Amino acid sequence: MEKGYVQVYTGNGKGKTTAALGLAFRGMGAGLRTYIGQFMKGKYYHELDSVKKVSPSIVIEQYGHPEFCVPGKTSPRDERLAREGLEKVRAAISSGEYDIVVMDEINTALYFELLDVGDIVDIIKDKPENLELVLTGRYAKEEIIDAADLVTEMKEVKHYYECGVIARAGIEN
Repeated sequence: MEKGYVQVYTGNGKGKTTAALGLAFRGMGAGLRTYIGQFMKGKYYHELDSVKKVSPSIVIEQYGHPEFCVPGKTSPRDERLAREGLEKVRAAISSGEYDIVVMDEINTALYFELLDVGDIVDIIKDKPENLELVLTGRYAKEEIIDAADLVTEMKEVKHYYECGVIARAGIEN
């Protein structure tokens, strides 16, 4: 890839991670390799099995634990996992092995104050010219939006969760 850009998928609607995964699968079809680092996720999601089937074209790692984090009630473990994940993402970016790097739920990790926004802006500014960088998660900070080339906001208009539908295997998880 000659020129890579910075994409942000944010907002309160469904589909941010799914959009990033779709980009990774499209890239795979064009011979591109993708690294996906999932911040704040340690729970099993079916995309983990899907990615195993196409590895090494797409590599995915999680930097979290199975329990949900609550803003203002995060633990030192949450912060440690986020910092370790950030180092793994930096290594993936600098390795030259990947054409696309996805920082899944990084915006949420910033909102929960697990990481410093300045560190993420530095990653954006210092990324290799030919690398596509994707940042997902609700609550994208203005500094991230300003540094990005493309920002998509997913807006929830209606959701069947409101009627009591729980996450379904292969659709929501």
